Amino acid sequence: MADTQTQANPATALHEDGSPERLQIDTIRTLSMDAVSTAKSGHIGTPMALAPVGHTLWTKFLRTDPSTPDWPNRDRFVLSVGHASMLLYALLHLAGVEEIDRDGKKSGAPAVSLDDIKAFRQLGSKTPGHPEYRHTTGVETTTGPLGAGCGNSVGMAIAERWLAARYNRDGFKLFDHDVYVFSGDGDMMEGVASEAASLAGHLKLSNLCWVYDSNHVSIEGGTDLAFDEDVGKRFEAYGWHVLHVDDANDCAAMAAALDSFKACDDKPTFIVVKSIIGYGSSIQGTAKAHGEGMTLDDIANTKKAYGWDPEAKFLVPDGVKEGFHKAVADRGTPLREAWDEMRARYADAYPELSKELDALLTSQLPEGWDADIPTFEADAKGMASRDAGGKVMNAIAAKVPWLMGGSADLAPSTKTLIDNGGSFQAASYDARNLHFGVREHGMGAVVNGMALSYLRSYSATFLVFSDYMRPPIRLGALMELGATYVFTHDSIGVGEDGPTHQPIEQVISLRAIPGLDTIRPADANETAWAWKAAMQSANHPTALILSRQALPTIDRSKYASAEGLMKGGYVLADSENPQVILIATGSEVSLALDAHDKLVAQGVASRVVSLPSWHRYESQDEAYKESVLPKAVTARLAIEMGSEIGWDRYVGTHGKTITMSTFGASAPIAKLQDKFGFTVDHAVKLATEMVNAAK
Repeated sequence: MADTQTQANPATALHEDGSPERLQIDTIRTLSMDAVSTAKSGHIGTPMALAPVGHTLWTKFLRTDPSTPDWPNRDRFVLSVGHASMLLYALLHLAGVEEIDRDGKKSGAPAVSLDDIKAFRQLGSKTPGHPEYRHTTGVETTTGPLGAGCGNSVGMAIAERWLAARYNRDGFKLFDHDVYVFSGDGDMMEGVASEAASLAGHLKLSNLCWVYDSNHVSIEGGTDLAFDEDVGKRFEAYGWHVLHVDDANDCAAMAAALDSFKACDDKPTFIVVKSIIGYGSSIQGTAKAHGEGMTLDDIANTKKAYGWDPEAKFLVPDGVKEGFHKAVADRGTPLREAWDEMRARYADAYPELSKELDALLTSQLPEGWDADIPTFEADAKGMASRDAGGKVMNAIAAKVPWLMGGSADLAPSTKTLIDNGGSFQAASYDARNLHFGVREHGMGAVVNGMALSYLRSYSATFLVFSDYMRPPIRLGALMELGATYVFTHDSIGVGEDGPTHQPIEQVISLRAIPGLDTIRPADANETAWAWKAAMQSANHPTALILSRQALPTIDRSKYASAEGLMKGGYVLADSENPQVILIATGSEVSLALDAHDKLVAQGVASRVVSLPSWHRYESQDEAYKESVLPKAVTARLAIEMGSEIGWDRYVGTHGKTITMSTFGASAPIAKLQDKFGFTVDHAVKLATEMVNAAK
């Protein structure tokens, strides 16, 4: 059990040597203790254990410029053990990283000041409980849910390999950065890390280094309660270069391991570091160091063991910050300055590639990027929106070289292969089609990592499997990433596949994620606009919900333009002074149009509203929303082959829905439509009943 690591007298194990390096390491530890103690909340054990490892990486290896923390070729540091956030905040503070505001400008403030550390976990601080991308400069990705940062790092490493293959030329090595990750036992237990690690090994991503903090402690106790495998051997099986450091305090051994990573050019590196959680305290090596914190007496005694004033709080001794900053900046700043100079020469030598790179690095789209997106002619037979999506995506991909992604072994079904894009493999890093294998959770995390490294990335799978990748979708929305998640086979319209593959609650589940634009287009032309919307959204992700079955291509000379999708919802078909409003999304919009025609023929004034994106519609002003769904018309019918939850927002207390409140069944689609009421006659019946009731 973990308690076997507890030292009877912790001070005897510290081996303090009084060097500037040791002083810097202990500053990281004491800042972490004081911050967690002041907040009365947080994780204290891992920052104390990994302070020497973080110090070695940042002062001797990490290529970053504190004065320009958004330098494109900087090394990436990912703290996948996000609960140990004080380790990262202390490193950012000591490195003197300068803050970049949301407009990409220097604010003149430090990324993390000492006052920020004193405000750890407090409202509005730059030091939240877990690191948040866009919130704190120097945080490369939002972490906390374990394994997520590991998955993101694989996407970052993939992006570096693609950027290098695309833009590097002889004498112009624009991209050669590495990706470092601090991970822990929890990461190694989570499936997403294993999925991502397997993919990274297959792709031989030698620019990727995971440091595994093997402290054998989890919240419930020793990891041997549930986890006793040889993780290093597992990673050897994945095809990784595996190294071992027996003592986290052995900075020389850690440096040698990182040197070995730098020398390895044919596989990713996995460094197993043995550490003692809560190092130096009375609770070291125990589960208490994971989340219960330390008493004030224990903090004082631990500081005394470090050779510190036990009464001092948030102490940064003279010379500590200056020395740490100098070690980082003396290496990183000249590299960044040389890169800037090389970038200027590159613009002269390769003007077209340079222009392309400018757009990529600033989240812009090339001029004319949407020029070849097809317009689809009216067609009663139509096409599946997955087929239309494939055509539109390829028209965009031909103009936007940094649009790249793939599917979870379903590209032939999701129609998301980039024509002539090749397969991204160890021997072809310039290709654009990724093959994620059946790894939905890992795929989502990797796609987010690619988006964090400038690419316009996308993933694809069946909608019902969005449940497997919901965590990275949520994190993508939290980070405001411009990733696109494509989901096909969107309803009970998958028919014979049966209820295991027929999504019911998935669309409303995605709509519930703040900041995620979930779009379910009605036909091929709405699909084209949906992809346009996704590409123009660099600050939030988009989920495209596409059909397997053919959808009629709506006659836009008779009905409203599909451009209405850009506002989320729009009046598609109308009558003067409508008595009833039919609201639908996706494949059910054509059903609503047929019901509308029948109602009008019966003398009932009807309106059809296509509502493909609740997210976009809710961002419109009240005047526009009133013009689409006037409050005076209370007879409203929503039609969607998915959950009924949420539709009360639009139909009100007097409205009705034709939705799903059960799972589906295995049968041809026509039989399912009859069984669950998705027919024109049923829609007309309910609409007529509401109109009569209103009278």
